[in-house]
Amino acid sequence: MANTRLQRRVMTPAAFRPVFPLATSELEEMEKGVRRMFGDVFGTDLLAQPVGWMPAVEISETNDNIVIVAELPGMNEKNVTLEFEDDTLTLRGEKTEEKKEGNGDRKFHLYERTYGAFRRSFTLPRVVNADKITAEFKNGVLTITLPKTAQAKAKGRHIPIVTK
Repeated sequence: MANTRLQRRVMTPAAFRPVFPLATSELEEMEKGVRRMFGDVFGTDLLAQPVGWMPAVEISETNDNIVIVAELPGMNEKNVTLEFEDDTLTLRGEKTEEKKEGNGDRKFHLYERTYGAFRRSFTLPRVVNADKITAEFKNGVLTITLPKTAQAKAKGRHIPIVTK
């Protein structure tokens, strides 16, 4: 009986393998071609323009308040304005891109960070007490608490169902 050795091959899962295994110079040539084809058509460099973004928001309600939570990563309270007028809450802000000069040897292969101005408006029911709205900013999360008026709290009541 011959003594055989088993070799185990470690395979990289398909999700982590490049679709087109190209050398860096080939990627650069493709990028230059795309820039040549589309960059001048619109008078700007399409690949360098930020796409824009919209912060994720969660709206919930309790008996006493309506609560809006907005995710604003990389921002602080100085970059955000909040206005309430005619039953509409408007959240505005701008996330500015960090310009890093002098990184000539650094080439980005994937860039998913988004920057730019945003505006979100929410029409709320007429139950909000505008004088008591509060906002708290902590760790890139803005929490807006909109207290309900006394009349709005008194309107709702539980009605028991009786079986006969």
